[in-house]
Order: sequence, then structure tokens, then C-alpha cells
Amino acid sequence: MSHPEQHRGRWRPRLDRPALAALLFGLAGVVYRLVLTLFTVPVSNSDEATFGLAALHIGQGRERPVFLYGQHYMGMLESYLAAPLVAVAGPSWPVLRLPMLALYAVFLYLIHRLTRRLCTPWFAAFVVGLLALGPERVVRDQLTVVGGRPEVKPAVLLMLLITVGLAAGTVHRRRLAVGLFGLLVGLAVWSDWLILPYLAVAGLALVWALRRELLGWSGLLLVAGVVVGVAPMIVDNVRAGPGDDSLSVFRQVSTKVGPQPPWSDRVRGGLLEGVPLAHGLCPVDGCGRWQQWFGVLYPVLLLAGAALAVLAYRRAAGAPRAERVGRGAGGLRGERVGPVVQLALVAGAALTLLSYVRSPLAATSPLDNARYLSVLQLSLPAVLWPLWVAALTAWRGTSSVLGRFTGALSAAVLAALTVTTLVITVLFAATGTAASRTEERQARELAAALRADGPHEVYGDYWTCNRLIFNTDESVVCGVLDGNLSPGQNRYRPYWRQVGRAERPGYVVEIDSPMDRRLRRLLADRADASPVREVGGYRVYHPDTPVRPWR
Repeated sequence: MSHPEQHRGRWRPRLDRPALAALLFGLAGVVYRLVLTLFTVPVSNSDEATFGLAALHIGQGRERPVFLYGQHYMGMLESYLAAPLVAVAGPSWPVLRLPMLALYAVFLYLIHRLTRRLCTPWFAAFVVGLLALGPERVVRDQLTVVGGRPEVKPAVLLMLLITVGLAAGTVHRRRLAVGLFGLLVGLAVWSDWLILPYLAVAGLALVWALRRELLGWSGLLLVAGVVVGVAPMIVDNVRAGPGDDSLSVFRQVSTKVGPQPPWSDRVRGGLLEGVPLAHGLCPVDGCGRWQQWFGVLYPVLLLAGAALAVLAYRRAAGAPRAERVGRGAGGLRGERVGPVVQLALVAGAALTLLSYVRSPLAATSPLDNARYLSVLQLSLPAVLWPLWVAALTAWRGTSSVLGRFTGALSAAVLAALTVTTLVITVLFAATGTAASRTEERQARELAAALRADGPHEVYGDYWTCNRLIFNTDESVVCGVLDGNLSPGQNRYRPYWRQVGRAERPGYVVEIDSPMDRRLRRLLADRADASPVREVGGYRVYHPDTPVRPWR
């Protein structure tokens, strides 16, 4: 990655050209996302606001939540990361998202390190360049504070790098490294269960690399690290009542009653919509037919990546003994660990995709749920490596006519992937941010109006309430109602109780929404007589007597 260079008595690292290219790509990706962060693009919502409010409570010492308010399976690591910043600077969306931007930068650095160790320097730079791009679906998963994915991806990459270093003999504090591996596993399990397939294959790779070493102190430190990382989740589940433990709640959320969509529809939704969306090949409103090609090709690339890794593993095993001895401390195991980790990445992607298409949501709502495939970015080096190898072999002229044709086709696929991602990213940056900025401005106008003139205890729908509370630094408190003006999804119950005690609560509804129309019918003649304001696309009602039909 770099070479030492003596300059005026000092030794300074000098980046080689591939590393310099990767650095420039990475900086471009970080700066691009920093600009989006400062403008609160993608738009905020009440799910993200719930994490922000938890960060505010943590920073003030009021709460120590283990899971997202109102849930028992989504860890709050992102809120703890943002809590110091929110405590110092106050609640704001850019401040809340800054730790996610830092995690993205760490993700780029680690995937470059891993890809360079497993493949080649220029391929590692190419992967970083692709990951620096990002239309709305991709950057939403990377920048918004909605739990899990931004932190578990760097954790998995660091685990795999630890495995590579242990197998190659380049890690000197081996037991400490194994303990860190276990800690990362525990934190990832607490944070987001979607990463379980990758944790499983990373664990198998570690067992392969250490084997008998795990039967001693290293194994004990591995288990201890896992227990420490997952300890908050263990304590919460021990205290939880029947049916409120994480597994039961997660099972209830994942189970849908009614007829199940056929496997063909689920596979179609997962491959043709989910995979291209997760890799930034489509706008957020869906994939055209010409953008679905990568989903069709993806299983083929997984098989090709697995075959290439197996061949590399067997080639390392068949090397002459003298050559193996000259490889250094890692020996044969150090040479084989690269293919093993590549196989782990392929298996992690396959298991994640299989888990996704098992859900009926892959067929019934592929656009809304493609975010669950964002972890597939971890496997991008293993998926694209066969294309790179074929293209490079053909370019060097060392293959047959069929090989040169395959190489040219592979180069065309890589070029199409790059150009498509670049075009979708540019279109999003140029034309796709206006709606988000307009919605964000209206939400700020509503918050400013209520903060200044009241009412300070209001009812609203789910997507209004917690965002309003966060935007006003809790000076306005909101209770969630559904479309029938009945109690809705109130994640943080103290807010609901506070509004319930108010003698004259207000109501914040979107103009001409079902809630707006039902509220006007309940108010009847008082609807126009009561103080009513229109602010930022909302109507604010403040009747003389409260309207609480559920009572």
C-alpha cells in the first residue's frame, strides 16, 4: 500500500499509484456524503428521530436504552455513538449523522485493505471507486441513523482482516486479536441480526485459521469477547417478560399471516429489484428492465467467485514444499487464507440473499425492503473478482479465443456497472435532492412555528411526531394517533402520557389527509371556530376542549 521514503531525516510513507487512486476515490465519496449530510439529504423521518431522541436522552443521562424504544431487537449502538455530539451541539440532523459518515469512511478503508490483501492493488482501488458512488437508496443506508447496517459492515471487515493476519502470522498479539474478534461479533449481534450470515461465515473462517489454538486461552478470550459485546442484549432479555424477549418479538415481526407469495415472485423481487437497488444501479422508485441485468447475473457471479476461490485454494496446496517454506511465518495457511475469506464472502452473500427471499416482503414490497440487502456490499470484491481476472487475462493476451471473448465481455460488464452507477448517482445529486430538501424545510417550519407560538403538547401521526419532537429539542411533545384518531405507535411512552395530561392539546395533521378529514368531522362546528393554522403543508388545530375519542 505504501513504501517508506526518507525525506530530510524523516521516514514518510509514500503511496503507490493504486493506493493513491483509492485514496482520491475515498475522499470524493466522503466529501459527497458530507455535503448530503449538511443538507439533510436523504430526508429525515420519525424512525431516525427516535434514535436521535435516544441519543439526546443518553447524553443527558436520562436513559440507557438497550434496544430502540418500543422494540426488543434493534440495538442502539448508533445512538450511543451520536450521544456525545448531540449533548454538546444539541439535536440536529447533521450532528446525528456525523458518526455514520465516519463509519462509512472506516468501511471504505477496511474494504480497501481486505481487497488489496486478497486480490490486487488496482482492483482494490476499483472497488473503492464503485463504493464511493451512491444514489439515494445506497446513501440512505449509509448515512441515516436507523440502526444496524452502517456499523456492522466495518465490524465484519475487521473480523476478516484479523483472520487473514492471524493465518498469515502478521498479528503478534494473537490472543488480544481473537478477543477483539469476539467483541465485534457480540456488538454486531446486539446491533442488527441481519448480519448473522456474515458473522457465521467469518466465524468459520477464524476456526479454519486457528484450529487447535482455539482450544486454549484464545478460545476463552473469543467467548469472553462475544459475551461482553452482547451483554446489553443478554441483560435486557433476562429482564423481559414472557413474549417480550428479542427472539419472540423478532419472530412476530417476521411472521406474516395470510397466503404466502410463490417462490418465483420472491426470487424475482429479491434478484431483479433488491440486488440492483442495493448496489446503486436503480433510482429509489424502482428498477427499469435495463437495470435488472445485474440481478440476473448475480448468482452466476457468486458461483464463479466460489469456483475461483476453490481453484486458488487447491493451487496453494499444490505448490512445492520449498516454495511454501519461503512464504514466511504463515506458510501454507497464510497462502490459503485468501481463498478461504473469499469463499466466506461468497457464502455470506448467498445466505443473506436466501434469507431475504424467504420473506414474503421480497415479493410484496421489494422497493421498501431492499435496504435489508445493503450488507451485500461486503461481498462486492468476491463477486466482481472473476470479471476482473477474466478481463485482465484477455487484456494481457494470455488466453485462447474463447478466453479473449470472455474477457472482453467481462470488461464490458464492469464498464456497464460503473457507468450505470455513476449515471444514477449524478441524476440523484442533480435532480433527486429537491424533494428531500423541500420536505425538510417544511418540517423545520412546522417545528419553528410550534416552538414559538404553541401548542406545545400535540397529537399527530407517526411520521410527524418524533421528528417534530427532535426538531424542537423536546420543547414540543407529540402523541401518536392512527388514521382513526386512536392511539398509534408511541415508541417512547412518557411523551404519550405528557400529552394525555394536557388540558388543551393541539393536533398536527397533514392537509386533507384522512386524519385531517376525520378530525374536522369530530370538531363539527368547532372546526372553523377553533384556532387553525396552516404551516409547511400541515394544519395545526388547537380546540378549546380536547378531542380524545378513544376515551
